[in-house]
Amino acid sequence: MHIIRTAQAPRFEVPGVEFTALAAPSRGSADICTWLLTVEPGLKSPEPHTLDSDEVFMVVSGTVQLGPDAEPLGPGDAAVVPAGQPIQLCNPGDQPATVYVAIRSGFIGRTADGTSIGTPPWGQ
Repeated sequence: MHIIRTAQAPRFEVPGVEFTALAAPSRGSADICTWLLTVEPGLKSPEPHTLDSDEVFMVVSGTVQLGPDAEPLGPGDAAVVPAGQPIQLCNPGDQPATVYVAIRSGFIGRTADGTSIGTPPWGQ
């Protein structure tokens, strides 16, 4: 059994989003990756991306949208984004949002133009 304490979990940042890396192959999980997102208020990711696996978002606090025109998700809501569907993370609220994410280990991301971005460090 691997225990991943939030206080010791690796953290990664992209503008407006912090990733607290939880389960992943480098942290004892061969099949599933999980992380906690903290999304700044007013964030709109600059461009969409796609993944080659289904991704599950579970909102703990605040509000997020998975596209600029997508339905807002609030605390207790979950969304399953099928593989290949564009994702563009937004926080339309005035408070930070926290969201748990789960996806298959070894997933590959692609930018809007199809360029492979591989597996980000929080999923390795």
